[in-house]
Amino acid sequence: MRSECPISFALDFFGDKWTLLIIRDMIFDQKRFYKDFQNSGEKIATNILSDRLKKLEQNGVIRSEVYALKKTQKEYFLTEKGKSLLPVLLDMMVWSFDYNNELNVTAEFIQKVKNSREEVIQYFEEKFSE
Repeated sequence: MRSECPISFALDFFGDKWTLLIIRDMIFDQKRFYKDFQNSGEKIATNILSDRLKKLEQNGVIRSEVYALKKTQKEYFLTEKGKSLLPVLLDMMVWSFDYNNELNVTAEFIQKVKNSREEVIQYFEEKFSE
């Protein structure tokens, strides 16, 4: 850690956009497999994806298990630490939409987050347990 500033800590932790995009994919798209992340619209390079998944696991944000149906694959899951990033991502979505309403999110969803934030959080938390 370079400083005791909480913003600096977060930036050191996240490092770059890929970390948050992987978490985004896990929360909002229920992605669980390497290939799923690789097929995201941002086209993450395989070496970066492998590195970020390892770092997320080392930092306790995700965990992996050998996939029961195919032993050569890993399945990734958010930990409680990872799930706790949901409100952060929702706030980032609202902020982004407020300054660019042509993004890939509906105005209705943004209003729901603004007006009923806890309901939205509960909805996604229930999806985590499926």
